[in-house]
Amino acid sequence: MRNKLVLLFVIMLVCLFGYDVKAQSDKAAEQKALKVANEWLQLVDNAKYDESRNSAAEFFKSAVTRDSWQQTLKAFRSPLGKIISRKVKSKRFTKSLPGAPDGQYVVIQYKTSFENKKSAIETVTPMLDKDGKWRVSGYYIK
Repeated sequence: MRNKLVLLFVIMLVCLFGYDVKAQSDKAAEQKALKVANEWLQLVDNAKYDESRNSAAEFFKSAVTRDSWQQTLKAFRSPLGKIISRKVKSKRFTKSLPGAPDGQYVVIQYKTSFENKKSAIETVTPMLDKDGKWRVSGYYIK
């Protein structure tokens, strides 16, 4: 009986330790992705649209042409004006997103205020690219 209790205790520790390692790795991914997202948003905020596309994930660049990206940002982002404030509302690590290949993603939502739109939600989705670097794979303003 004692051996069974010890075995059960060991199994519980392994399960708890395994969960903690996963949680720590998800948190580390979230922090790396958040840093990349913030740097990328700086490019968009400063109307460096070509640079923002060039620094994006391969998945993003294969889906969005340079001209299309510039036109989209000029039509939807530029009219909002300068950024007043931006705070992280949420961030979530996931391995699956609709319409995207399986991989490692962090979906980050920001509560943002612009000159011409006082309340907006920006969603930036960095992904772990094929070369092992985090890069933005999606951007949406609501």
